[in-house]
Amino acid sequence: MDTIQEKLRKPRQIVITTHFKPDGDALGSSLALYHWLNNQGHNVNVVVPSDFPYFLDWLPGRERILIYTQDLENANKLVADAELIFCLDFNGLSRTNEMAPAIAAAKGIKVMIDHHLEPENFDDYRFWDSTAAATAQLVYHFIANEMKDANGITPEIATCLYTGIMTDTGSFRFRTTSADIHRIVADLIERGAENWKIHELIYNSNTERRLRFLGFCLANRLKVLSEYNTAYFAITKADLEQFGIQTGDTEGLVNYALSIQGIRLAALIIERKETIKMSFRSIGNFPCNEFSRNHFNGGGHLNAAGGHSDETLEKTIEKFNRILPLYQNLLTQ
Repeated sequence: MDTIQEKLRKPRQIVITTHFKPDGDALGSSLALYHWLNNQGHNVNVVVPSDFPYFLDWLPGRERILIYTQDLENANKLVADAELIFCLDFNGLSRTNEMAPAIAAAKGIKVMIDHHLEPENFDDYRFWDSTAAATAQLVYHFIANEMKDANGITPEIATCLYTGIMTDTGSFRFRTTSADIHRIVADLIERGAENWKIHELIYNSNTERRLRFLGFCLANRLKVLSEYNTAYFAITKADLEQFGIQTGDTEGLVNYALSIQGIRLAALIIERKETIKMSFRSIGNFPCNEFSRNHFNGGGHLNAAGGHSDETLEKTIEKFNRILPLYQNLLTQ
C-alpha cells in the first residue's frame, strides 16, 4: 500500500465500484472510501453495476452514486478515464455483471479491497484478508493504518463503515465478529456513527409489502428436511410478481430457515428472470463455500455463500435434495 499512498499524493481521477446488487458492506465501504478520497482533493466517482436495496438509500453520499445500467455512456467514460479504480467487496470481475468488460479494458490502476476467498488476478494492487468480517473493516484499516489518517474519519465515513460492518456481521453475531471489530466499532461511534439510528434505518424500515411476503414465504415456501438438519425456501417468479418484490426485499430471508432449532444448513432458492439465484447459510463447520462452489457455480465464506443454477427451479431443487446425502455426516454429526 506504500505505492498507493504515493500515487494518492496528488489529485487523481478515481472510480470506486463494487459488486452487482450491492449490499450494506459493498455500499458502506464504497461511500466511506469516496468521502475520504474526496476530502483528499481527488475527483471521485462511485459507479455501481446495478440498483440496491431501498433501506440503504439514506447513506451519506448516496446522491453521488451512478448506476451503470442507467447511464452507460457516462459510466463507461468515467471507468475508461480513471487513473485508479478501487474494486471493493468482490474478488472477480464476473461479480460486476455488465460492468466487467469496461473494468477489464480500463487502463487505470486497479486496487482490490476485499475479504472473499480465492481472489482472481484482475487487480494490480490488493488489500485483502479473508479473515476480515467485512470489506468495511479493511477500508477502516486502509484509511487509519495504511494511509495513516485515522483523524480523517469524519462522521459520514464512520456512518458508512459502521453500516458495512454491522450488516456483514449480522449485527455483530456471526463468528467473524472479532475483538478487532468491536474496537473499530467503538472508534466509529466516537467519531460520529450514531449506532442506534443506523440500526433503525436498516432493520426497522420494512414496507407492508415486504412483511406480507415474508409471512407468505414462512407459511408456504419453507421446507424442512430434518434427516439432514437442513431447511430451505424455494421462491418462484410468480411469487416475486405477486408481491411486487424489489431489490432488498428477500434480504435476510434465508436466516429464518437457519434459526430453526437443530438446522445446520439453510438455503434460499429464487427463480429470477435470467437464472436461479441461491444463498446458503450454515452453523458450525459446514462449508457453504465448498458446497456452493462444487455444485452451484458459486463460493463465499465458510458459513455464508452464494451461487446460481442455469437449470429450472424444479431441477435445481431436485439437485439440491439429491446431493444432501453426500454431506449427511457433516450435517448430522
